[in-house]
Amino acid sequence: MKHQSNSAVLEKQLLNDYQVGDFFFASPKRTLLGKGSFAVIPSDLKKENQLEGLTERVLSALENAKEHGYSNPVVVGAVPFDYKKNVQLIVPETMEVSTLSQFDSVNPLQSSMASTYQIQSVPEPAQYKEGVGKGIHYIKNGHLSKIVLSRSLHLTSSTTVNIHQLLYNLAQHNTSGYTFSVDLPKTIVDKSGLTVSFSTGRTLVGASPELLVTKTGLDLMANPLAGSRPRSEDPAEDQRLAAELLSSTKDLHEHQVVVNAVAAALRPYCLTLNVPDKPSLMHTETMWHLSTVIKGELANPSTSSLELAIALHPTPAVCGSPTTLAREAIGEIEPFDRGFFAGMVGWCDANGDGEWAVTIRCAEVEASSLRLFAGAGVVAESTPEEELAETSAKFRTMLFAMGLSKDVMYK
Repeated sequence: MKHQSNSAVLEKQLLNDYQVGDFFFASPKRTLLGKGSFAVIPSDLKKENQLEGLTERVLSALENAKEHGYSNPVVVGAVPFDYKKNVQLIVPETMEVSTLSQFDSVNPLQSSMASTYQIQSVPEPAQYKEGVGKGIHYIKNGHLSKIVLSRSLHLTSSTTVNIHQLLYNLAQHNTSGYTFSVDLPKTIVDKSGLTVSFSTGRTLVGASPELLVTKTGLDLMANPLAGSRPRSEDPAEDQRLAAELLSSTKDLHEHQVVVNAVAAALRPYCLTLNVPDKPSLMHTETMWHLSTVIKGELANPSTSSLELAIALHPTPAVCGSPTTLAREAIGEIEPFDRGFFAGMVGWCDANGDGEWAVTIRCAEVEASSLRLFAGAGVVAESTPEEELAETSAKFRTMLFAMGLSKDVMYK
């Protein structure tokens, strides 16, 4: 089987054709559905940093696919937050691409996912606030300028999670973002260094609002988000929250830290780079975000989207600043392994073109359980209560798609 590309195929058709285990990625520009696995990008057991040499390993796999008759093979998948962890990237056996987007008002799948779940917060809210307090202490003592601290919700149902329906709900309600599904390995090494095996398959599914980087020819674009407010159902209050965010000294500072880091990482690759002086507002169904669209022209056409994404990963939007110190503090404070949360998800073709989104607003699904993730950027002016509320609001993207009501938001 070879790769296929058909712009006359609607996004809805590809989503209907999706089966658990496939790769699915929908952006405002295109939708990809990859099935099967022609090649798996190998780990480099000699290196601690799995991002070192990754672009070369990917290029080798793509060249091998060309030799086997693939005209423009594509590597797809996800990269974890921790550079020491193995990536999950493959060259699919078949690939369909659509540049047409359409969702009918009538959902051909079962519309409701409402179910009864047992919910556990990891860490518990009080422990999360203690962690935020520790992060603020590090910042005020001059060790950090920003740290992103996250928490997770573990949900367990009596029935198997309908991943297809969950993905459809996310895509239908997040048409301006990046909806994805990635098949995950059945064996991992956890935070304590122990090998954990899963009896059933695992799937990374989500709808990220944040573009890490996209590259087409010589053109690149990044869209860092940092600084946010939850949406309100009351139109007047919703606009008040948006205006408050746009004038917030704390949020504007947090946003500028991220923009400066993204621009600094991209500048060595570019002939020109346009960085707006001020952010704008963008919104999802559940959140307002400060947004800056950065555009540039590459100096070298052979620079791939994956190479650019690796140069950016992780941005201060999901880690902090300085990066190394923030990553170390996250490992100390957070009582769980982020896995692929706060990593990157997307694709890169043999020409180097591709799209990579920041892996947020997501969950790892295994049989009847889900592990949801949400983080908040902590700066000197932060308060533990505000950051807890922000993570609770960010859980809503996944919880709404699951048909759950607001009474679980602040678990």
